[in-house]
Amino acid sequence: MAACARTAPLLLLLAFSFAFAGSVTERKAEEFHVGVVLDLGTTVAKVARTSMSLAVEDFNAVHPSYTTRLVLHVRDSMGDDVQAASAVLDLLENHKVQTIVGPQKSSQATFVSALGNKCQIPIISFTATSPTLSSRTLPYFVRTTLNDSAQVNSIVSMIKAYGWREVVPIYVDNDYGRGIIPSLVDALQQIDVHVPYQSEIDQSSTSEEITQELYKLMTMQTRVYVVHMSPSLGSVLFTKAKEIGMMSEGTVWIITDGLTNLIDSLNPSVVEAMNGALGVKVYVPISTELDSFTKRWYMRSRIDHPNDPTMKLNIFGLWAYDSIWAIAQAAEMSKVRKAMFQRPSSEKNLTNLETLQTSINGPALRKAMLQNKFRGLSGYFDLSDGQLQVSTFRIINVAGKGYREIGFWTARNGISKALEQKRSHPTYESTKPDLNIVIWPGEVTELPRGWELAVRGKKLQVGVVKGHYPEYIDADEDPITGVTTARGLAIDVFEEAVKRLPYALAYEYKLFNITGIASSSYDEFVYQVYLKKYDIAVGDIAIRYNRSLYVDFTLPYTESGVAMVVPVRESINKNAWIFLKPLTPGMWFGTIMVVIYTGVVIWLLELLGNNKNVDATISRQSMTSIYFSMFEDKEKVKRLISRIVLVVWLFFILVLKSSYTASLTSMLTVQQLQPTAHDVHELLKNGEYIGCGSGSFVMGLLEELGFPRSMIKPYHNPEDIHNALSRGSKNGGIAALVGEIPYIKLFLTKNCKRYTMIGPIYKTAGFGYAFPKGSPLVGDISQAILNITGGDTIIQIEQKWVRDKNSCQNEGSIIGSGSLTFASFEGPIILTGVVSTSSLLVALIMYFYRNKKIKPHHSDSEQISSHGENER
Repeated sequence: MAACARTAPLLLLLAFSFAFAGSVTERKAEEFHVGVVLDLGTTVAKVARTSMSLAVEDFNAVHPSYTTRLVLHVRDSMGDDVQAASAVLDLLENHKVQTIVGPQKSSQATFVSALGNKCQIPIISFTATSPTLSSRTLPYFVRTTLNDSAQVNSIVSMIKAYGWREVVPIYVDNDYGRGIIPSLVDALQQIDVHVPYQSEIDQSSTSEEITQELYKLMTMQTRVYVVHMSPSLGSVLFTKAKEIGMMSEGTVWIITDGLTNLIDSLNPSVVEAMNGALGVKVYVPISTELDSFTKRWYMRSRIDHPNDPTMKLNIFGLWAYDSIWAIAQAAEMSKVRKAMFQRPSSEKNLTNLETLQTSINGPALRKAMLQNKFRGLSGYFDLSDGQLQVSTFRIINVAGKGYREIGFWTARNGISKALEQKRSHPTYESTKPDLNIVIWPGEVTELPRGWELAVRGKKLQVGVVKGHYPEYIDADEDPITGVTTARGLAIDVFEEAVKRLPYALAYEYKLFNITGIASSSYDEFVYQVYLKKYDIAVGDIAIRYNRSLYVDFTLPYTESGVAMVVPVRESINKNAWIFLKPLTPGMWFGTIMVVIYTGVVIWLLELLGNNKNVDATISRQSMTSIYFSMFEDKEKVKRLISRIVLVVWLFFILVLKSSYTASLTSMLTVQQLQPTAHDVHELLKNGEYIGCGSGSFVMGLLEELGFPRSMIKPYHNPEDIHNALSRGSKNGGIAALVGEIPYIKLFLTKNCKRYTMIGPIYKTAGFGYAFPKGSPLVGDISQAILNITGGDTIIQIEQKWVRDKNSCQNEGSIIGSGSLTFASFEGPIILTGVVSTSSLLVALIMYFYRNKKIKPHHSDSEQISSHGENER
């Protein structure tokens, strides 16, 4: 009993201690007030509200020892920007909230984030995606969703992979819609994709107004659309597009994640209207935690919203859940115990906004949030840059009443079928994107071209001119019917190229009148394409850099370059020393050396053969050498080997003699044609007048070379050029014509014998056709031109219009002199040298061999004779 008496007070003391400790823990768990501002009537807000309630419960259950407990104060902005701001002011003044979750729209977040900056209250938004909201300008704005610009690269990668060259963005005309456009257009321009039009649709537009805008898009040739708008407006857009036939074969629709992230919540009829569209969707990794949460969320959602149809959990619900966890962890990490605010130094004559108090805990709380990283239900949650960083998107294809996954996009590997697929090097054999098969609008699997030419029976307007060279381009307009007919080499090539296109191309010619003689006349013609007066400009249009700044050119269909035409003059040589001209100085020197060498060889051969006619004295050996080489005297030359050398030598002399005689005869009797000038700089130095084609860029080129404008004369036709060249620069004409090689060759076919071409003196790109910037026709027409110029078709067209381009013999450079060079007789000279040297070597070997054999015979005879004398 005594022991029991002693233990009873101890038990009471322990019980009291535990109770006291529990009460202390409860007192230490401070309330952390969080304001929530959402459009509570929307699906996103309903899904997010349930997720946030579960997040608070789950966080407290997982961390029972934490000293902070989140308390949510929910307000309805009712979709109005002013109401959202009013709700935030109420929460700041009356509930002393230390952070705000929301608001839902980007337009609402702009003003609310400014309030957060002023009060140093973190504004956490999991729905405001506009790139105009940035933590750099609004430090207390923290985005727990994706910046809309994050999906731009994935969209552009798809466009590049499929090879589309024109895109029209369709977006809602508010902060959310406009925010993505600058980054999207810039990214498209980097891959040379043209944006001919941007379709803005007001968020309050009626169905009729949206239909009218869609009809306007149908009148354009572009058929690739990128849609960026809210689900409610997007539903109307696709329903109307389906009704008027814009969801048919040949069109391409790409939807941003603003629609795809909520596609499960759309009406099934809307999803069916979107069939064939591609889209990018935020990738959420699968996990057991996500599966468990999804089941609990559906149970709680039915309790929270009993009168609403069954909703589906979406990515915004997951981001809302992770945002609450991020706030709770930051509150604990920053050691926030109680809301503390600092009042303005003076409150006299201040408005309500100016009397807002500044949070003392705000900077520490913001810093803790940016440093906090964890793996949430939506994936890796990292806010270090002031916004969520996600680098993976799913690429989906809308089909039936849902969608199918066709691949992924990652910042590291780009587009691929599988998420973990290694990036392979591209090959020339396959240009198709690495994605699964797509069912395009119209339920086809063939890749849409992305553009249409003939819209509602409209024909392409092809501009033509009445050129100065009708062989290349000529056109007339019927004064009664107004119909333009065109002909010429440029027209034949264009019409042949159109025939080879894999689709029909309806067009009609329209005449453009070139007036004046200024070099800018053709620039004005090409500029009409930029002004959209013509869809194509066809003619003898030189491809120039300044023109390529506002139009696109096809590949050239003619030769390129600028050359010079000059007259040729007749000349007869009357030089007293003309007999030396048939051979060049080098040839004369080589011939003399061969003569001397051959004579010396023959003399040595005869000397070694004991020819009595050969004198071994130095005084006569030089004369004998020349004699042997110049005259064939069988009595003088005894040895066979010497006669072989002589025969080869005589062959060389015979060839040289015949060539010399022919060349000298030509110089004395034939009149030679020589160009009057060899270089354009020579004409500039001599102050000669020079001509060019009227309206040609060559005038500007000559001015760049230093010719004064007063010394440059433009001409309209070949007849005027011929007359000017005939008169010459000193008689009111010109000394030379500078122009494009196609024109010069055409001129020479008619005036071949009197003129010649010098050059090319300048490189150009040739003649081509002009199209609007980014026109998808450029590539197809260029391929057709390559096909034409690479075969016999271009030869037939040229023979039809420009005659035989090889008919002129004066075309190209002229041989200056007919002198025979050492290289012309390299073969006979080498043969003579080889035979002479070989014969001499053979003779020397025979000579030394014979002498070696004779010496022992002489020594034996001397010994016998001396022995006989001794015996005697």
